[in-house]
Amino acid sequence: MLPIELRIDRAERLLRLIEEDAPLLAVRVAPLSAERQKSAKSYVQRIVERTRAEIKELLEEKDLRVSAEQNPSAAD
Repeated sequence: MLPIELRIDRAERLLRLIEEDAPLLAVRVAPLSAERQKSAKSYVQRIVERTRAEIKELLEEKDLRVSAEQNPSAAD
């Protein structure tokens, strides 16, 4: 498994790429029917929402790991 920092970096990079690509996406889907444009944009939006949720989960996991490392349990 990849280190959590690398997973966070990859997810953040994907999110930046998608957000930066938004104007180009509009141009690419312009020739499509309105229904297909809506479908494509909806798909991208779901990816963005899932990526943001993944980043949030990874950051929470990272915080838990750091907290556990700073406060070792009595069994350690």
